[in-house]
Amino acid sequence: MNTLCRDTHDSGSSEHSKTNHHLVVMRQLKGKPKKETSKDKKERKQAMQEARQQVATVVLPTLAVVVLLIILFVYVATRPDAIE
Repeated sequence: MNTLCRDTHDSGSSEHSKTNHHLVVMRQLKGKPKKETSKDKKERKQAMQEARQQVATVVLPTLAVVVLLIILFVYVATRPDAIE
């Protein structure tokens, strides 16, 4: 690992070594899943909480408006003609 890092720093003009440096550091074995840290767990729980809030503040009101528009359209389309 040290030789790879040293190689990427020594050849500063090579574009190939610059892009692969981060890939070598971030590489993970395919067979073993990464163990979730407490920080990861906290971030995941916060993301789930934000998703629940978005359902309450965005999805439900939008759905209510769509349903009301459908009801209004059906009412206007099926009402009897005005008697003159």
